[in-house]
Amino acid sequence: MLKILKEKKRLHETAFMGVLTAFCFGLSIFRLIYTDSKVFLFLNWNLFLAFIPWALTSLFILKPTFQKAKISVFILLFVWLLFFPNAPYILTDLFHLKMKTSMPIWFDLVLILSFAWSGLLFGFLSLWDIESIFEQSMKPVYVKIISIILLFVGSFGIYIGRYLRWNSWDIITEPFRLIYDIGNNIINPIHHPRAWGMTLFMGLFLNIIYWSFHLIQRKKS
Repeated sequence: MLKILKEKKRLHETAFMGVLTAFCFGLSIFRLIYTDSKVFLFLNWNLFLAFIPWALTSLFILKPTFQKAKISVFILLFVWLLFFPNAPYILTDLFHLKMKTSMPIWFDLVLILSFAWSGLLFGFLSLWDIESIFEQSMKPVYVKIISIILLFVGSFGIYIGRYLRWNSWDIITEPFRLIYDIGNNIINPIHHPRAWGMTLFMGLFLNIIYWSFHLIQRKKS
């Protein structure tokens, strides 16, 4: 495995994300031991869900044969879209930040931001992989447009998870209710201003951060 990671230039990325994940887990365990409160342990589950889209795209990068079949790429994109919103979703866990807790508010801020940043990285790195897969058959300008759209779709997914309380796997367990809720928001946008307000501004925010990464990478190269 190490040899494959080195060949695909994924070793440093994998090691860094592993260390970052361990750091987040360590912070949550320290809080648990110090306060005897499980209040923020759910962040570990949220980070695991954020890890899934990166794990999926990493599999396709490490196994290029998967990229040759259009059906496998379509399945990848579909499953990736189901889980991608979980990556930036952790940003909304800042809603749980409160002044009166058993820990200093600065610690809880560092805790949540560490998980949120790790989730964003998992999501953005996986989107970067999606771009590299699409660039094999598309012009770069089209790939960039698709990335912009996917970030807005992900923002809508954040709204669905935070306010409508749907999970990624509900597409299997309760597909008709999920489709109804999504369709209702799309067909009647005027009646759902919060949905489209959050989608628009969160989408703009995610695009700003994501393309900032691209700018830094471009300047470095």
